[in-house]
Amino acid sequence: MISNLVLQDTINGIKSITKCELTIVNLDGKVVASTKDDPAVNRTDVISFAESQADFQEIRDNRYFKVYDDYQLEYIVVVTGGEDTVMVGKMAAFQIQNLLIAYKEHFDKDNFIKNLLLDNLLLVDVYNRAKRLHIATDVKRVVYILESEQSKDYSTMETVKNLFSKSKNDFITAVDEKSIIIIKQLESDDTSKEMRDVAQSIVHALEQGDHGFIHVAYGNVVNEIKEVSRSYKEARMALDVGKIFFEDQNIVAYSQLGIGRLIYQLPIPLCKMFIKEIFTDKSPDDFDEETLTTINKFFENSLNVSETSRQLYIHRNTLVYRLDKLQKSTGLDLRVFDDAITFKIALMVVKYMKYMEKLEY
Repeated sequence: MISNLVLQDTINGIKSITKCELTIVNLDGKVVASTKDDPAVNRTDVISFAESQADFQEIRDNRYFKVYDDYQLEYIVVVTGGEDTVMVGKMAAFQIQNLLIAYKEHFDKDNFIKNLLLDNLLLVDVYNRAKRLHIATDVKRVVYILESEQSKDYSTMETVKNLFSKSKNDFITAVDEKSIIIIKQLESDDTSKEMRDVAQSIVHALEQGDHGFIHVAYGNVVNEIKEVSRSYKEARMALDVGKIFFEDQNIVAYSQLGIGRLIYQLPIPLCKMFIKEIFTDKSPDDFDEETLTTINKFFENSLNVSETSRQLYIHRNTLVYRLDKLQKSTGLDLRVFDDAITFKIALMVVKYMKYMEKLEY
């Protein structure tokens, strides 16, 4: 339904041009918007006109005009004062009627997009409604999810809408209280670069304001409208997994999640059992900061002892000593590929468990 504020702005604009006073009332005679400070509309006259067959009537000193929404009477416009009130009334009724159509189409599209993302539509309904709403069904699209400390703030939504305002093929909506969803139609053949560029443009636009740390995640490209929900689910997983394993990154793509995507889907009891089997009563994140820094730097350098010792500014023998010490306490030698994988997965599993524990509180 169109807002009263929009109706008020519309008749204010018409009054500034025509000098006529306009009042919009509903079918019960209640004033919805008016250019008068103290609008006085005869409720009996309104109801009588609404029940008549006429689209225009002059009653006493007022002229009444009907406004329809899809052949159903929605509002009545009352015009007084000024010159040529008949023309002004017809123009106002026509303008409001077009606004109703535009807002209804926008609402229908937004409702369709939300149901599409949530898999609430039958396949036949997806294509039928897309056709009726003039939405292309066979173009390349990708879904982005944006979250920040001010995600649902009005200014954040407006910033995102302005960023994509030039394209009528992109859709911006929300299905919860935390995130903003963008369905972007892709134009170039290099979709990987285009997707990354779009994500960076979102982050850059929001960094200009006070929106806190910004998370932008996106799924894979889909070629059919029926697959948009899949890209949305991928983007949602990328957002969640990114907060766990890529917490310092603004942008996370589903395609870069790697093993984190598998760990995220593990049940917590299985994770606890895995950690206990590998480390008994010790957790891999219980080591001192120096040991953890050494381990992480060793993984960053693909298990290269020389490069790791250089970046840590320590002698090679010192690094070997630390790795030997770690092997004695855990039974895992990080210089051995299989042991390194086990330890890396264990660190990720612990990180995942801690994140899930925070969500429970």
